[in-house]
Amino acid sequence: MRILLSNDDGYFAPGLERLAAEIAPHADITVVAPERDRSGSSNSLTLDRPLTVRRAPNGFLFVNGTPTDCVHIAVTGLLDELPDMVISGINLGENMGDDTIYSGTVAAATEGYLLGIPSLAVSLTSKIGRHFETATSVILEMVQRHRERPLGKWLLNVNVPDIAQHELKGSRITRLGRRHKAEPVIKTKTPRGETCYWVGGAGAAADAGEGTDFHAVEAGYVSITPLQIDLTHRAEMAGVADWLEQRVTS
Repeated sequence: MRILLSNDDGYFAPGLERLAAEIAPHADITVVAPERDRSGSSNSLTLDRPLTVRRAPNGFLFVNGTPTDCVHIAVTGLLDELPDMVISGINLGENMGDDTIYSGTVAAATEGYLLGIPSLAVSLTSKIGRHFETATSVILEMVQRHRERPLGKWLLNVNVPDIAQHELKGSRITRLGRRHKAEPVIKTKTPRGETCYWVGGAGAAADAGEGTDFHAVEAGYVSITPLQIDLTHRAEMAGVADWLEQRVTS
């Protein structure tokens, strides 16, 4: 198998290095990742300047752009052959619920999916990163399963609890939960007296009941959520059409 690896934490991130080391004996891998941490960059493409691709001492390729740039460049011009899979991660920190809208990790996998390639976004659900081996074992098993029984051109968001492998209770197919409203921005001053703002933290889980990614991870299961790109809110179409048909009185 030919597998393209990327992430949003940067080509130097430990999760990417661990994943590449585990998969390399089982597949022909190419790593194309951002030159620096691009967490929260979502699906942005760089269109206002040219991009460069350089090679790190460990053989990884890095791009001065976003995670989406990395996968797009790799698939549409850099690689001689299309990959059989795109894997983005292993992200240090969860990507569940509303996080998926902002996540560069999910965005890199989404770009692979949009280009017709089965894609996984993989996250370890803590900022400490004690058990990358648990996440690598989960992904390696999924790679081997896809080799034997290809599932199709899917996009899966995988969140792995940061616990020892023997403590995992299994995996669950989940839906995205929802978070509360984000925390307020933090207003501060620069040394030059200018006002600046730090974006506040994500809100706590709100919709985190049975069947959600939050619930599965909290219970010690790997959460696997199939994602789609169609944002059409079909249930609202009739209501919007009726609203537009109403006569405006002023």
